[in-house]
Amino acid sequence: MVNLVVAADFGYVVLVAVASVFLLYGLAFKVGAARKKYGVKYPTMYSDKEPLFNCVQRAHQNTLEGYPIFLLLLIFGGLQYPCLCAAAGIIWIISRVFYAKGYYTGEPEKRNRGAFGYIGLVILLVSTISFAVHLLAR
Repeated sequence: MVNLVVAADFGYVVLVAVASVFLLYGLAFKVGAARKKYGVKYPTMYSDKEPLFNCVQRAHQNTLEGYPIFLLLLIFGGLQYPCLCAAAGIIWIISRVFYAKGYYTGEPEKRNRGAFGYIGLVILLVSTISFAVHLLAR
């Protein structure tokens, strides 16, 4: 049996998780504004006539697609390495802003400006694997 003790520094992980919620709200707000601007009514996910709307929608949707993985790695890795994982989470959040702003230009290849977020994800992945190995080694 493993007793889990959560370090006080895990609070940073919690704050990063909360910050990521604000990121999602911001991206969702942009989609709502784009719906109004381009006249794309619900429940239509993508427009046949407005490619700029589709870019805004994809920036949000792509972030949602990767969000569960981000949260899982942030929380589990953060149990052993809270400060490192909080920093990696901040990198990921900032990268998603760059990703979205690049996509919003209407030139989808500019979304790659946010590719540095994979650095944060790899750190989170390695931290989570290390956490699992340490648990199993007990």
